[in-house]
Amino acid sequence: MHIPPGQAIDDEAQLYGFIRDNPLGVLTTALASSHELPLLQSTHIPWVLDPHDGTVLRGHMARANPHTKILIEAADKDQAEGRIGDEVMVLFTAPHNAYVTPKFYIKTKPETGKVVPTWNYSAVQVHGRAKVFTRAQEEETKQFLSKQLCDLTDELEQRHLRLTGKGDEAPWKVADAPQAYVNVLSRGIIGIEIAVTRIEGRHKMSQDKHEEDREGVSRGFENVGTETGQIIADLVRELGSNNPDLQ
Repeated sequence: MHIPPGQAIDDEAQLYGFIRDNPLGVLTTALASSHELPLLQSTHIPWVLDPHDGTVLRGHMARANPHTKILIEAADKDQAEGRIGDEVMVLFTAPHNAYVTPKFYIKTKPETGKVVPTWNYSAVQVHGRAKVFTRAQEEETKQFLSKQLCDLTDELEQRHLRLTGKGDEAPWKVADAPQAYVNVLSRGIIGIEIAVTRIEGRHKMSQDKHEEDREGVSRGFENVGTETGQIIADLVRELGSNNPDLQ
């Protein structure tokens, strides 16, 4: 990840908190395959950070996904109990991101005109080693998928109830569905676990701009009148300038 000075998310707790707040991550791999499939593959997956070990991500994928076939082949090739030798990456992005028009730069635009558009966003990249759980009849796979589905459902149901202001309601649980139905669906997925070896994040929120221009960006987004606009305006003010040349 390209991270200019002053834009890194350095605190590990913040990095993992970012993942919990934005659990839909894009798994990306570059694994050779005999299936005549593209080398680069990516899949959107909602992830769980293992509550007992914050350095492990857990997810699941459809068995019918071509990406899954490549992962299974890579694991079988390495013959290491489902572990894949090559590194994988997961990209998490915050939902509040937006185009920044040069018109927002109230100092530099009128003074020099030397301004160009950009995009403000926040993202975290995770690199790690993956293990896949693919043998549907084996107890290890059954236990992994059962725990994964329950943990993911519980976490996202609680999140849904908080967001909708219905925190007093009982959340839906996997156990509410017929067990036979859950068993059938479970045979159509595989589990994936990633041991994190490196994590890095970036807030790109106009930190490289002069104070007057940053204030112009904040006001500009406030005037948009949307939730995303207000959140970005607040972040630009909160993060301020981390560029020593502008302080």
